Amino acid sequence: MKLKKTPIAWSNLFPILQWGPRYGREDLLGDGTAALIVTIMLIPQSLAYALLAGLPAEVGLYASILPLVVYAVLGTSRVLAVGPVAVVSLMSASALAPLGLESVADYVAASAMLALLSGAMLLAMGALKLGLVANLLSHPVIAGFITASGILIAISQFKHLLGVTASGHNLPEILQSLGQGIWNSNLVTLFLGLSVLGFLYWLRRGLSGLLQRRFNLTAASAGTVVRIGPVFAVAGTILISWAFNLPQLGVSVVGQVPTGLPPLGFPSIDFGITTALLGPAALITIIGYVESVSVAQTLAAKRRQRIDTNQELTALGAANIASGLSGGYAVTGGFARSVVNFDAGARTPAAGALTAIGLTFAAIYLTPLLYFLPKATLAATIIVAVLSLVDLSILKRAWGYSRADFAAVSITIALTLLVGVETGVATGVLTSLLLYLWKTSRPHVAEVGQVPGTEHFRNIHRHDVTTDPRIVTLRIDESLYFANARRMEDLILERVHQGKDEIAHVILMCSAVNEVDLSALESLEAINHQLSDMGIQLHLSEVKGPVMDRLQRSHFLDELSGEVFLSQNCAFQNLRSKMSDHA
Repeated sequence: MKLKKTPIAWSNLFPILQWGPRYGREDLLGDGTAALIVTIMLIPQSLAYALLAGLPAEVGLYASILPLVVYAVLGTSRVLAVGPVAVVSLMSASALAPLGLESVADYVAASAMLALLSGAMLLAMGALKLGLVANLLSHPVIAGFITASGILIAISQFKHLLGVTASGHNLPEILQSLGQGIWNSNLVTLFLGLSVLGFLYWLRRGLSGLLQRRFNLTAASAGTVVRIGPVFAVAGTILISWAFNLPQLGVSVVGQVPTGLPPLGFPSIDFGITTALLGPAALITIIGYVESVSVAQTLAAKRRQRIDTNQELTALGAANIASGLSGGYAVTGGFARSVVNFDAGARTPAAGALTAIGLTFAAIYLTPLLYFLPKATLAATIIVAVLSLVDLSILKRAWGYSRADFAAVSITIALTLLVGVETGVATGVLTSLLLYLWKTSRPHVAEVGQVPGTEHFRNIHRHDVTTDPRIVTLRIDESLYFANARRMEDLILERVHQGKDEIAHVILMCSAVNEVDLSALESLEAINHQLSDMGIQLHLSEVKGPVMDRLQRSHFLDELSGEVFLSQNCAFQNLRSKMSDHA
C-alpha cells in the first residue's frame, strides 16, 4: 500500500503567504504611517543601543534593517518590531568584554558571531518545536533580571554624562571606575547630558498630559509623540554641538559614521572565541525569546490575534542570522518600538519591511549628519528608556505572596548587580528549579472527609466534615515522582500508625496526581505490601486516565489489596457499606 504524503503547509512556514495575498490599500496606509513613526524613533534608539553594546553607532542601524525584512516574511505577530534592545545589548557587551579583543573590527565580528550563534540556536529550537522553553524562566526571575539590568544599564551610562572613561560589567566595578574618573569630568558634557536627561524625563512625565489637555490628542497619539521625543533631543544637540564646536571643548561625539548599505558576509573570527561565545549565546537566546514572545502575545491579545510560539523561534532565529550576516548584532522584539508600531496603526508585518526601507535611507543619506551627535545625548536616551524597566516593587509583592519567589527574585537581582548579567540570570534559573524541586518534594497531603449533604470531600482541619475512624482518606496534591515518593510513603505510614488498631482501609485520593513515575510506583508497591501485612487494604480513587494507563502497564493493580474507584464518594460509601454488611 502506497502511503500518501502530507502536503507541506507553506503558509505555516512563511506566514507572509497568509496575509500577503489579501494586502490592500488600507493596510499600506496603516503600515506606512507606522513605519514612518517607528523609523524616526529607531534612528536614535539604534545608535544608543549600539553604544550600550560597545559597538560603533552604525552597527545599531545595520541590526535594524535586514532583521526587520526577514521577520516580516517569517513572523506571526502583526506588530512586533525586531531590532536591538537594551537588555540584549547589555548581555552582548558582557559576553564580549572578557574576550580581550583589541581592535574594533574584531569586536564587531565577535558581536556578529554572537548573533549568528543565537540565531542558530533559535532555529534549532524552532525545528524541535521548543516554544514552551520560555516557561523555564519564572516571572520572578525575569522581573528580577530585567530590573537589575535596567539599574546596571543606567549607571553604566553615567560615564558618557560625565565625559570620563570607565569600565565594568557589574555594580562594584562600574562604581569604582566612575569614582576614579569623576574628578576628571567634563563640565560641558555634564551640563549637556543633564539637560538632555531632564528634557527626556519631562517628555515622559509631562508632555503626554499637556498634549491631551491643550491639543485634545488621545492618550495613544500623545504616547506616540512622547516615544519619538528623543529625535528632538538628537537633532537639537547635533545643532548645538556643530554651532559651538563642542568637540573642541572635550565633548565626545559619535564622529564619522560610514555611509552605505550594511556589509554582507560571514564574520571572520577565531574558533576559540566562537566556542567561548556559546554559553552567552544560549542565555541571550532564552532571554531574547522570552522578551519578544511576551511583547508579541500582549499586543496580539489586544486585537484578538494569536501568535505561533514555535514559528516565532524560527522567525527570530532567521532575523538574528540576517543581523549577523549584515554587520549587526543580536536582536529581538522590542517593547517600546512594538508599542509605537501598534499605536501608530500597523496592520501587518509589512510595517517592519517599510521601516527597514526608511532605515536604509538613513544609513545611506543621513549618517554624515550624525558626526556632531554627543554621546551624552545617546546615554541620556538610554537612561530614560531603561528606567521604565526597573520595578523594585516586585520584591515587596514577592515577599507578601511567596517566600520562595522572593528568594528567586532577590538572588537574581543581587547576583546580576554584584557579579554580572550572565551569572545573575543563570543563578536565577537554577534557583527557580531548585525551589520547584524543594516544593514538589514536600507535597501537600490532606486528610479529607465528606462535606455533609454533598459528595464533596475536604480537609478535615479546615472544614466540618464526616469521617469514619476505620477509613483514612489522604488527598495527594502533587504529581508523584522520585523527589517526593519517599516522603509520601512516610506520611501515609505515619498516619496509619496513629490509629492502626481501628483502620481497615486507606484511600489515596489522586484527583491532583497527573504523573506517577517509576520511583513513585515502587513506593506505592511498598505501601501496599506494608499495609497488607498490617491487615489494611489500600484503595485509589479519582485516578486520571493517563495515570491509569501507566498503572495498567505494571503489576501494581494486580497486586493491589483494595480497589480503584471512579470517585471518592463511591469509595467512601462502598467501603462503609461493606463494613456494615460484615458487621
